[in-house]
Amino acid sequence: MADEVVLLDFWPSPFGMRVRIALAEKGINYEYKEEDLKNKSPLLLQMNPVHKKIPVLIHKGKPISESLIAVQYIDEVWHDRSPLLPSDPYQRAQARFWADFVDKKVTFLCFNAFIATCNHGTSVMIMIYDLGRKIVWTSKGEEKEVAKKEFIEVLKVLEEQLGDKTYFGGDNLGFVDVALVPFYTGFEAYETFGGLNLESECPKFIAWAKRCLQKESVAKSLPDQHKIHEFVVEMRKKSGIE
Repeated sequence: MADEVVLLDFWPSPFGMRVRIALAEKGINYEYKEEDLKNKSPLLLQMNPVHKKIPVLIHKGKPISESLIAVQYIDEVWHDRSPLLPSDPYQRAQARFWADFVDKKVTFLCFNAFIATCNHGTSVMIMIYDLGRKIVWTSKGEEKEVAKKEFIEVLKVLEEQLGDKTYFGGDNLGFVDVALVPFYTGFEAYETFGGLNLESECPKFIAWAKRCLQKESVAKSLPDQHKIHEFVVEMRKKSGIE
């Protein structure tokens, strides 16, 4: 084990990207293990027996599941390096509030695939959030238009919260930035299948995302948007959506 830190992950997962960014920002060496979610490893099933999902951070043989919990764990264990959460209790609570807002409202396709076994055999299921489903996986109709409007409104709320700051964390990358920026990797798919122009709709948000990508810890942890787009195209075909 590299410094006794292992990450069980799946490359397109925005939740796994969160943990990758946190580890990179702290300069932590770790062993990356890519999971085949059609054939989950015994290690994943052992380390996350409840949800059987990635990402799972393993530190000194002990597992930490759920991405935001893992990011907070990383910040607490390696607290002397590039702090992600503020030291002030109120500001720390606010950061956790907005990270929770991201989980509840920034509704993007969740790439964490899982295997559901039924009487007809094993089938691959794709877990998606509600707005993401309507934008990326619904071909047309009023439902899609409503979802697009709601998605833009959520991004504008985040733009207001960002204000004139460089990052949500202020002058430095912080907890909310780490929670949010992985979803930017799916914006090409949103624009393609949702007919959106996010840079014109939410210029401040896009400028923030591009600033984040200028940081090495972010750039090396996120896959290219086009690669994610190709993944979505493939998943749509497998789901019978053209």
